[in-house]
Amino acid sequence: MTAPIPITVAYGDGIGPEIMKATLRVIEAAGAPLAIETIEVGEQVYKRGVETGMEHHAWDSLRRTKVFLKAPITTPQGGGYKSLNVTIRKALGLYANVRPCISYYPFVDTKHPVMDVVIVRENEEDLYAGIEHRQTDQVYQCLKLITRPGSEKIIRYAFEYARRHHRRKVTCLVKDNIMKLTDGLFHKVFDEIAAGYPEIEHETWIVDIGTAKLADTPEAFDVIVTPNLYGDVLSDVAAQIVGSVGLAGSANIGDQVAMFEAIHGSAPRLAGQNAANPSGLLLAAVMMLEHVGQTDVAARVHNAWLRTMEDGVHTPDVFKDGISREKVGTAEFADAVIERLGQMPRVLKPVSYPAMEPMALWRPNPESKKAVKDLLGVDMFLDWGPEAPDDLGDALRQVTAGPLRLRVITNRGVKVWPDGLPETFCTDHWRCRFMADEGQDLKPGHVAELLQNALAAGFEPIKTENLYLFDGVPGFSAVHG
Repeated sequence: MTAPIPITVAYGDGIGPEIMKATLRVIEAAGAPLAIETIEVGEQVYKRGVETGMEHHAWDSLRRTKVFLKAPITTPQGGGYKSLNVTIRKALGLYANVRPCISYYPFVDTKHPVMDVVIVRENEEDLYAGIEHRQTDQVYQCLKLITRPGSEKIIRYAFEYARRHHRRKVTCLVKDNIMKLTDGLFHKVFDEIAAGYPEIEHETWIVDIGTAKLADTPEAFDVIVTPNLYGDVLSDVAAQIVGSVGLAGSANIGDQVAMFEAIHGSAPRLAGQNAANPSGLLLAAVMMLEHVGQTDVAARVHNAWLRTMEDGVHTPDVFKDGISREKVGTAEFADAVIERLGQMPRVLKPVSYPAMEPMALWRPNPESKKAVKDLLGVDMFLDWGPEAPDDLGDALRQVTAGPLRLRVITNRGVKVWPDGLPETFCTDHWRCRFMADEGQDLKPGHVAELLQNALAAGFEPIKTENLYLFDGVPGFSAVHG
């Protein structure tokens, strides 16, 4: 007899309890041996003063079971509340968000009847690092962080996923024509790792035209790997054009812990009406069963669900006259799936989950060498009224420190001094680039001295960013204009 699988379950908020009950009934009826630990997360925990939305004993449960099946939660508006999803993903290192988006045509209405795309989204960094500041009266910033280890982990996972699931191609979506350092790094790492998978086709698209292509011709894609923000937008677009976000489940995979959830929210307006579609959470549970090695049960549930969709037993969100046959509630949909356990779909492709070897995931390279850093200059950001850039340049060029001299001033990334254009709109946030002449010895102390001299001259520096060469390659962006 198979030993019970320890899992942590959270019933969530809104429609969460209803779809979780339905999901657990189905997978238990299918024979999944479960040892469930139930925790409370979400709105009520927030309102008890726990800003993470999850108490200490709940974290302990995740560390024990290492598997989390979570229903949607509600994050209260206002206050200092942080997204629990983001907190869990980052705190437990759940770096890979995996979202299959598959067409169930003709049983679910879609304009893309042959769509079968898996989106592998980086889950921990990018703009979702959540590092934001108000810097001046007019300007706010959000820092975009892309790391080499983070890029290597998610891209290797995407290729390993493609190999393990017999997928033919991996596509990278980035915006490195504009963000040449951050997205440029992601693209570079993609090319490096792709070279180790010669049997898998690989390509890179700029994310805007790539998204347009996905919306128009999704059959051109197979597995997509992309940084966090693009992946968040793209996966919802893909889920919607394939039929409904209510049908999409997702996995959040880390080295130690994995979380499985529907991609939709808690839909409080539908709560208690027995009208919500449990399919997203149910398919997430199928991914969970595959993850823990219960592949036979995963296939049994998935095929019964496909047969239910074929038979036209649909919840209100996907019910359509002429396609659907019976409109049912949440509990009745679960009953219909349970009735079909052991049956196979007749039109849709049956699924199987053969036992597979563990993926060859990323590990740190102990032989990697640190780059040689050479300090060339500093960008000093000022809070200064949106007066004429020439006035700022004339005053600031008198501020020096050792070999540092003012070379250029930008506003919102565009050069405005020297020789800026009068049409350029300026705010009160200025990037002032000071550089040392070639061959001059620049020390970090000169940067501190520059700040002191700027303050003494009546300026208000907000922050500085040192400008380095890394192994002779500039580690900073060029100036537009």
